[in-house]
Parts: sequence; structure tokens; C-alpha cells
Amino acid sequence: MTNPQKLENVTVDLKANVYFDGKVVSHTVWEKSGEKKTVGLIYPGSYVFNTAKPELMRITFGSCKVRIADEKEWKSYGAGTEFKVAGESRFEIAVESGLAEYLCVFLG
Repeated sequence: MTNPQKLENVTVDLKANVYFDGKVVSHTVWEKSGEKKTVGLIYPGSYVFNTAKPELMRITFGSCKVRIADEKEWKSYGAGTEFKVAGESRFEIAVESGLAEYLCVFLG
């Protein structure tokens, strides 16, 4: 897997998606095919997200820990790694220091 550094030929929604008092911020990106993605950053802290559709999260910069649904163990992810979350599920994501940046691809 490659670590994308840019997306080409896309449309970006300028209105930000702001969560947890600005600790997680993303922008929606639309591919010409209509595929929806988000690009964003996560400040230090721990956050819980619910998913409607399956998601593929690619960490593009920094690092984080993730616990998916009811898993007991946290797993670490750094730049160039990814994890999947089922639809109608949830995940916890934690950043200990610095920023984690990501690309979220909505599957299905």
C-alpha cells in the first residue's frame, strides 16, 4: 500500500466537518466517480466514532491507536498504514501527541 500525498481531480466541500470541539476536523472530498472520501486531522485525545457504512482509514501522517467495536486490545497505526471498520459499528481512536492525519474512504 502506498501512502497518498495528494488527491487529483476531486471536488472539495469547503465547509469543515468539526467534531469534539474542534479536536477532529475533516473535509469531504468527491471523486469524479461520485465516491466520497474525507481528509482530516486529529489532535491529541481519545474519540469514539460510529459508522453508518464500512470505512477504510489510511493514516497519512503521525500515529494513533485504534480499538474497533468491542475489541479489548488497542492497535497502533502510523503513517502509511490503514484499518477497516464495518458499517453500523464504531471505533475509538486515540492520539497521544502531535497530530494524526488521515484519509477515510467510504466503502459500499
